[in-house]
Amino acid sequence: MDNSKIKRYTVTAALPYTNGPVHIGHLAGVYLPADTYVRYLRSNKRDVKFICGSDENGVPITLKAKKEGVTPQVVVDKYHKIIGDSFREFGVSFDIYHRTSSLMHHQTASDFFETLYNKGVFTEEITEQYYDEKAQTFLADRYITGTCPKCGNENAYGDQCENCGSTLNATDLINPKSTLSGEPPVRKETKNWFLPLDKYEEQLRKYIDGHKEWKPNVFGQCQSWLNAGLQPRAMTRDLDWGVKVPLKDADGKVLYVWFDAPIGYISATKELFEYARLDVWNPKAEEYYINQKEVEKGSWEDYWKDENTKLVHFIGKDNIVFHCIIFPAMLMAHGDYTLADNVPANEFLNLEGQKISTSKNWAVWLNEYLEEFKDKQDVLRYVLTATAPETKDNDFTWKDFQARNNNELVAILGNFVNRVVVLTHKYFDGKVPMCMHITPEDQQVIDELAAYPAKISASIENYRFREALSEVMNVARLGNKYLADTEPWKVIKTDEDRVRTILNISLQIAANIEILIEPFLPFTADKLMKMLNYGGHQWENAGKLNLLHRGHQLNEPVLLFEKIEDEAVQAQIDKLNKSKADNSAATAVAAPAKENIQFEQFTAVDLRVATIITAEKVEKTKKLLKLTLDTGIDQRTVVSGIAEYYKPEEIIGQQVSLIVNLAPREIKGIVSQGMILMSEDADGKLAFVAPIAKHQNGSVIR
Repeated sequence: MDNSKIKRYTVTAALPYTNGPVHIGHLAGVYLPADTYVRYLRSNKRDVKFICGSDENGVPITLKAKKEGVTPQVVVDKYHKIIGDSFREFGVSFDIYHRTSSLMHHQTASDFFETLYNKGVFTEEITEQYYDEKAQTFLADRYITGTCPKCGNENAYGDQCENCGSTLNATDLINPKSTLSGEPPVRKETKNWFLPLDKYEEQLRKYIDGHKEWKPNVFGQCQSWLNAGLQPRAMTRDLDWGVKVPLKDADGKVLYVWFDAPIGYISATKELFEYARLDVWNPKAEEYYINQKEVEKGSWEDYWKDENTKLVHFIGKDNIVFHCIIFPAMLMAHGDYTLADNVPANEFLNLEGQKISTSKNWAVWLNEYLEEFKDKQDVLRYVLTATAPETKDNDFTWKDFQARNNNELVAILGNFVNRVVVLTHKYFDGKVPMCMHITPEDQQVIDELAAYPAKISASIENYRFREALSEVMNVARLGNKYLADTEPWKVIKTDEDRVRTILNISLQIAANIEILIEPFLPFTADKLMKMLNYGGHQWENAGKLNLLHRGHQLNEPVLLFEKIEDEAVQAQIDKLNKSKADNSAATAVAAPAKENIQFEQFTAVDLRVATIITAEKVEKTKKLLKLTLDTGIDQRTVVSGIAEYYKPEEIIGQQVSLIVNLAPREIKGIVSQGMILMSEDADGKLAFVAPIAKHQNGSVIR
């Protein structure tokens, strides 16, 4: 869209399912780039509405409710608050964070469906759908798992394979089974209403071909779908949770979640303006996280139906088809709405080399991060933006998180700001000194500073947020180099006027950083603004050298960032390792039984109760302990490989089960006279097999 024709912006971020908290993959893929873009637009005084909300319909909600043994309403209420509170504390600046369980949304989605129905858009089809005979219910896509026909993943869902990202139909799965009963489903006839995507194929192709500027992954996936030929897709489901199909003969049916979810953007915008029309406090402002104290009067339709409005959808790559094919087809069929100008979908973020998995708790949850790293929102915002999976999958590691904080935020950005403010207080009582004579060296720095805002703007407006953030950090590097080259702490002894110029220019750089960093690190920008006693945030001022006037009083210096120590990072790594161990234990399969032995063979083994009376580590080994045991028959030495799990001093007095008639064996120069019985868990951890009650040493184990 020609920028000169844009009057306003509608920016949406994918609605998160309220079946769990938000994790760093969601943030890096969708919410941080969207928030950065919106904050940049606001700094440029653009008219923009930032829209999001909880997706509270669909099968993921009912699955979570079944797992927790509660109603779907309890689930959505719980996670809507957790997610909304987390976004707000993290500084994601939605104008509204809505709910698709709201009356406004149900009415908006129903009206949209009825409009298409009355226009004859849908086709009614009786098809065979999967049915769980044991649970006596039709199975929505997410209630069915099986083997993906494209990549062989055995845990693909009926609508999508999360391993390869392919969009599927339930009937595509190999060896499908119901998640409700675990039984193979049968096919049973049912009626649903289909959106004939094939009839909109030509319009969609023209629309997609008109946006060759889209990211290659978005444009390519759309072309792939179109080239494969579009097929009608059911827009209703046999389910009891969601937006009811507003037709007389549709009992027990709700709107397909990918029909009603994108309409949630529209219903949220309507709710935002509905709130603005009220003259009294509206409790929904808190429930829906409406951030503005006063919402501008106007019409929601301006943001959805005006050709001069630029609509941008921020999503992850797994939502491309729904936002670029299905939702545009719905809007085309309706006829009143404008289509998205861009859909900057990101790839996936991995965690410590593995795919993030909510079911396996292999994730960094935003609500937990905010508790464990108090007041460090911008550290995570920085790291996730710097490693954002914009063009390919990327990896988050805790070591990289620590390194970027300590080596970049602390050592570059924080160091520059601290030095210039401290020096100004030291030499000029915290007042901005007058810029005296400009040298060629100064002018070069001034010229470089002036060029940065345009470069950063170009990167942001083309959705290259990693690149933009890197350029902002280069401004801090410019300031650090300028201070290092000019050495005001030395020059002050001979030329105070020269130091006045150096610190004036350095303070102007710091004020520019406050403006440029705000879209990325809003909490840091606020701290810097207060330190400089300067009300910045307006992009039009960026690049200028007169942001802080002579004599302007600075506030006392404070550290923008602090080092993150090894212990804090190791605690997070340990938490992930525990999740990995818990998953291994939960999915462990018992080793198959060995071949049968005769009873006489078993009775030949002499098992006795014995007590450990001394224990010490075997030198130059990691696993071995040298034990002395009282067997009731004698006292004997046994070498056991349990040192990784038990400290010698902890097991004195421990009763064990001992094979006393095992032939002696020399281990590391020690003659071992027996074997202690141990059980081994799925993660390899060993535990003593011992009598529950204390027995006399030498008692026979039968």
